[in-house]
Amino acid sequence: MNKRIKITISTLLTTIMMLTFIYVRPTLAAPTHEENQILQDSLSIVEIDHEIERISQEQQTLLHRQQELRSNLTVQQEQMTIQRKRAGSVLRSYYMGERDKLLSVVLGAKSIRQLLSLYDYYLLLISHDQDVLQEYESNYQSMRKTEQQVTQASMELETVKTNLLAQRKRIILLQSRVNDGVNASNDPDTLRKLIGEMTAYWENVGVYEVNKHFKALAQAMQDLPQFIQQQQGAMVTNGKVITISIREEDFNRFLKSENELFNHFSFTFAQDRIMVEGQQGTMKLRVEGHYTVENEPKNAILFHVDRLVFNGLELPDTTRNKLEKDFDLGFYPQQLISYVKATEVRTLAGMLEVKLELNFK
Repeated sequence: MNKRIKITISTLLTTIMMLTFIYVRPTLAAPTHEENQILQDSLSIVEIDHEIERISQEQQTLLHRQQELRSNLTVQQEQMTIQRKRAGSVLRSYYMGERDKLLSVVLGAKSIRQLLSLYDYYLLLISHDQDVLQEYESNYQSMRKTEQQVTQASMELETVKTNLLAQRKRIILLQSRVNDGVNASNDPDTLRKLIGEMTAYWENVGVYEVNKHFKALAQAMQDLPQFIQQQQGAMVTNGKVITISIREEDFNRFLKSENELFNHFSFTFAQDRIMVEGQQGTMKLRVEGHYTVENEPKNAILFHVDRLVFNGLELPDTTRNKLEKDFDLGFYPQQLISYVKATEVRTLAGMLEVKLELNFK
């Protein structure tokens, strides 16, 4: 019984500590503009450092794949040498007329029994020749495919290496700027403390909260086609063109019906951009982005994050790119009507418009 009480008390204390950490933001004095820039740079360093770690892992994976492909290519090339000799022997036999001589022997048989036996042997030999040539062709195509994969892996590896070097340069420049800013501060120790607390707050709370909201938005977008179908006047057909118009207030109402998280956030449609802004607890979040029509790998209307501001600090492009990669906020017209293709998307003041064309291909 005592052991159970101890476990309960321990769990309760842990929960209280977590809640305290989540809902108590660093309480140091409000930072100046210069200090805010230093905090933003520090946060960027943390996020770019995570990107460097991800790229390094990708680099190792690609390097291992490249080594495997090259090893496979060596084996295939050795097999091809053997196959080339066998195929060459077969082709020479045809070129020199050896198979024609054999056919003459078959046709010159002196009895039906001898004819059938020689003919069976002739067919067997021809079949073997075809198998040799087909095997050579198959191995050759396989080798060429592996060669292309090796080339592709090498190109990808070079791209990753270039990206890795670029991110490391960014880290060095940002770290130098942060160090200079801290040293020039009137209270370097307090500023270092604020940097530490803000970094810990982002890594332990911010990342989780931002991911949670993006995940909720991605799940809600799956139900958007059904919502559009239920809105009277949302779809207007003019010949082969279908125009979908989504009003800002309707979109916000839709999201709030999907998840209570969006009770604290609002979406604003402006000229060529979409803004999301809100606050929940100690977290203030602002997202700015835009939609584009993409045709690869399939026709879709995809959302791009242009700015991501967490508690007044703008996060770097690496964070935005990762969110786009991890959470699909796109709209797929074929989920609404199977035989249409999105051709245009634009945002106006208070309105999102999508143009679709009938496509029976």
